[in-house]
This record gives sequence, structure tokens and C-alpha cells, in this order.
Amino acid sequence: MSESIISNAPQGMPAPEIDPEFHRLLAHADDNLVLSHRLGEWISKAPELEIDIALGNFALDHLGVARLILQRAGVVEGRGRDEDALAMGRTDRDFFNLLLVEQPNGDFAHTIVRQFFFDCYQLQLWPDLAGGKDQILAGIAAKAYKEAEYHHRFSMGWMLRMGGGTDESHLRAQDAVDALWRFTDEIFEGEAAGCRAGWDAMISETFEAAGLTIPEDPYQRGGGRAGYHTEHLGYLLGELQWMQRTYPGLEW
Repeated sequence: MSESIISNAPQGMPAPEIDPEFHRLLAHADDNLVLSHRLGEWISKAPELEIDIALGNFALDHLGVARLILQRAGVVEGRGRDEDALAMGRTDRDFFNLLLVEQPNGDFAHTIVRQFFFDCYQLQLWPDLAGGKDQILAGIAAKAYKEAEYHHRFSMGWMLRMGGGTDESHLRAQDAVDALWRFTDEIFEGEAAGCRAGWDAMISETFEAAGLTIPEDPYQRGGGRAGYHTEHLGYLLGELQWMQRTYPGLEW
């Protein structure tokens, strides 16, 4: 795997007044919340009914994880903000998700490659968090790992089908890899650095089996963990938060 060059986007932790543990929880919650919204955008639009149902279920899985971690984050913050306030009351600069998960769905191949990259990461992440000192987060991580295993089987299966399928499917899969690879180094900032070796191994094994190539372009984007995002997150939050922003305090 080629050596990467990180772009000049701001890196590292956010403003010092943010408690590191609170930031850590928000980062994991935001990854899942934002990806949940992206996957939900496929509902009624997927190429097959079975895929439509699968992606909708994945969206619900990620949303469930996000809710639980946001609840924990609210307790750690100690300011009385619940999961709804944290999800709907923050601006894009206060979101700390990976840039990868906010990228648009694109075609089906782009969605699968994005999901595969993220699934391989979470299969490394959740066992680490399940063994951590925060027993509540550990319990969330243990449950999330079981869901991540299923997500990975689905995304890996499609990587193999697309990579080893027709010329068209192979081209679309490789185009998606080339477009999204630049957002992968950011995954391994901070505490996730230890996940790199396992992630690399999973990626290499599947790419070899699918006949896909790891891009040689060393350019990488970063900054999501510090609250610096691509333009896509602003549009996503505009949809996600519209109801509560328009009617603050609205209850169903």
C-alpha cells in the first residue's frame, strides 16, 4: 500500500473547550447518524426490492447505534442535552463524523464501496470499544459488532460480484474505489490508529479476490474529526434537521 500524503485540511482534535471523551462519543455517533441518513436516501430507489429492504435495515441499524451513543454523550457532557438535541441542534462545525460517510450515494457501486470501507473499519473498532473502561459504551459496541458482521457480509459480497462481474460492473466498482479512497486515511486518526492493520488486511484480501486495484494516488482528505467537512454535510443536515429547525421543540 502506497504511502499517503495528508491534505492541508485542518487535522486533530476540535476546540480545547470540548471534553475529549465527549468529542470521542460524538465522533462515533455522528459516523453512524450521517451514514444512516445516506442509506435511508436509497429507500424506494434501490435497484431491487431485496436491496432496498437491506439498505433500509442497515440505515436503521446505524441510527440505533447513533441514538445509544448520543444518549451516552449527553450524560458525559452533563448539560442536559438529550439525543434529539445533540442530533438536531448542532451545526456542521459541531459534527465530527468521517468525511467518508457524508459523501453522496452516487450510483450503487459508490454506495457499496463506501459501506465496505466503513464496515471493515467498524469490525476493527467495535471489539476495541467493547473492551474499554466505559461499560455502557462497551455494551453498545458489543451489540453493534454483531450488526457490523452482517453489514460486512453484504457489502463484501457485492464487492466480489461487481469486481468479478461484467466489464461495466468492474469499471463502476473501480471508479468508486478511486473516488472514495482519498477519504480512508482519516479513519485511522487518533485512537483508531490500531485498526489500520486489520482494515488493510481485509481490504487487500477482498480487492485481490474481486480483481480491484488500490489507487496509487497518494492524495488524502481529512478534517472531519475536527469539524471541517465537505459541502455535502451541510445539505445533508439541511434535510435531517429541517423539522426541528423550523419548529423547535416539536413533539410527535
